[in-house]
Amino acid sequence: MKGTIMRPAHHGTFVAALAAAAISLGGCAAGAPSASTTASPTTTAAQPSSSATAPAALATYTFPDGRLSFKYPADWKVELFTGDVKPSTSRTATVFDASGTKQVTVYSGLVADGVTHPVTRTVFESAPVAGLQQQQAPAAHYSFYVDRMENNPTYRMHLTAGAPAAGKGMALDGIVRIGKEVLVADAQFIEKPFASDAAAKAWLASDEGQSIKALLLSVTYR
Repeated sequence: MKGTIMRPAHHGTFVAALAAAAISLGGCAAGAPSASTTASPTTTAAQPSSSATAPAALATYTFPDGRLSFKYPADWKVELFTGDVKPSTSRTATVFDASGTKQVTVYSGLVADGVTHPVTRTVFESAPVAGLQQQQAPAAHYSFYVDRMENNPTYRMHLTAGAPAAGKGMALDGIVRIGKEVLVADAQFIEKPFASDAAAKAWLASDEGQSIKALLLSVTYR
């Protein structure tokens, strides 16, 4: 889906900071840009949709620390942004598809911001991320769901700490702990990307939906 994710701005802010963090960052995506990075394709096949005729070639992007990585379609590209502080305490990899549309952001750093408020949730899919299962509990999951507040739907596909619960609850901040840092990985949806839950499920079955799902499931931290 084209565009960037938009969420209600009038709710309180939750800050997840590790004990070692002494510097507050201006946001997951803030920082000075470095050169865009595209890894060489691997021989691994992306999970295809039911209508795909052949698996897509994948490339692997690895963060500068050499520990955090993910796989993505080889004809997409990745650009890395780092924080202003030297040495950098935050890194955001932005993934663009072949047309140049922003599809996913993957952030790692010492601090991450999130918002929370009461919602009613319908979960479409959730599954453990194999490459993050050795990290701190609750275990990281890929999740695709819709939160509703006063009948206003917010669709999200991202990594969550544990599997999201259906029904009444609180909006998820999407913050996962990895080593001494935090990780936030989110699909970038426009505001109101789907006309209905059925349309969201149909998108999930598309090549685009399956590519983003596979990317999130491939995130690994060693």
